[in-house]
Amino acid sequence: MIVTIDGPAASGKGTLARRIADHFKLPHLDTGLIYRAVADRVLAQGRSIDDVEAAVAAAVAVDLGKLDRERLGGAMLGEAASRVATVPEVRAALIRLQQDFARRPGGAVLDGRDAGTVICPEAEVKIFVTATPQARASRRHRELAARGERVSHDEVLADIRRRDARDQGRAVAPLKPASDAILLDTTDLDIEAAFQEALKIVRRVR
Repeated sequence: MIVTIDGPAASGKGTLARRIADHFKLPHLDTGLIYRAVADRVLAQGRSIDDVEAAVAAAVAVDLGKLDRERLGGAMLGEAASRVATVPEVRAALIRLQQDFARRPGGAVLDGRDAGTVICPEAEVKIFVTATPQARASRRHRELAARGERVSHDEVLADIRRRDARDQGRAVAPLKPASDAILLDTTDLDIEAAFQEALKIVRRVR
């Protein structure tokens, strides 16, 4: 069983994907974390985030077993990852890595921006999670505050809107629901309610 959970930044897709994976005892891959790792490697080398050659080299070197969610989860890397993700050569370098993960025996759960449209169009269950920009900014602001990052709610909201525009407008693999994805609006749902709704979708589709 392959389950894809796509959606914009801070929609709750990552938390849902981890809960779904744990419930069905499936491996989970946060595809967005891969792009954060690429951006992190480029910046650590002192290269510009817009350096295509450096970004592609970083993508080729990605090790899925060494993705550190805590270290890669900061606000700065979110913006940098969004920029790296617009580079077609980077996406091309990473697609096979993600597909191999998804197609392991027994299946997997993947979350990201294009898991159901590009990485695994054959997925058995596709969910597209959304929420208003204001709700997503509030969630992200709380998350960053818990990490000790000082950033205003307005700054987070502006970043959310920038990333939405970039993700939806890129030429390759833009953010959009797959034609057969089921929409899940989490604006007014806490994580437990959202998880229960996602679980209903998976069971209904299966």
